[in-house]
Amino acid sequence: MHFLFKKSIILFLLLALLVGCASNKNKVIEEKSVAELYNKAMDYAEENEYKEAVKYFDEVERQHPYSPWAAKAQIMSAYMYYKNAEYTDAILAINRFLQLHPGNKYAPYAQYLKGMSYYEQISDVERDQDMTEMAMETFNRLIILYPNTPYADDVKNKLVLTHNHLGGKEMAVGRYYLKQKKYGAAINRFADVVRNYQTTMHIQEALYRLTSAYLALGLKEEAKRSAAVLGYNYPSSKWYKKAYRLLEKNGVS
Repeated sequence: MHFLFKKSIILFLLLALLVGCASNKNKVIEEKSVAELYNKAMDYAEENEYKEAVKYFDEVERQHPYSPWAAKAQIMSAYMYYKNAEYTDAILAINRFLQLHPGNKYAPYAQYLKGMSYYEQISDVERDQDMTEMAMETFNRLIILYPNTPYADDVKNKLVLTHNHLGGKEMAVGRYYLKQKKYGAAINRFADVVRNYQTTMHIQEALYRLTSAYLALGLKEEAKRSAAVLGYNYPSSKWYKKAYRLLEKNGVS
């Protein structure tokens, strides 16, 4: 009986603790002025308390939806998600903002922040590149919609990097197929790099790998053409020198 009594007390305390935690988590923020709510949110932001900052920025919109500060609070809430590496929530918040305020003065920044939320999730070339493609799409849309903004200038360099990244993915897959002696599949990947990623750092290697794959299939004329394009455009390239030696080794002149 004594044991059961002690056990009941422990269970009661645990339940009280859980209820207390839940009530704190769902604590309703009392009605305050726009300035009070926004300043409180900014205080949390400066202390890197991003989750708390989000709550107060959201309250600005909830309590004062027609205030000029409501739109700014929305974009700041998205920025807090971004700063906390909660990129999915940031993108959702930005999409909502852009739907509600397509012509707002913060729309260019919102588009930029959306692109950056994808950009920060780009993985190495061995992995899926959905985030790279989404970043490119969002950055390109930013340049089209807001060409004369500082954000458009900033993303141009990032577009070069994302383009290189996608080309690198194609190269990685092509090398894998080449190693597996699946020459047709390898050629398709390297040819895609030559067609769609001509301005990237991968173009020279792609032409060399095409030469190699064509030779492996006995397609000497195609190999010659790939090597010729490589030599014409990059005569000092190490990849051209390798391609030339490869042609000589296979009796192609």
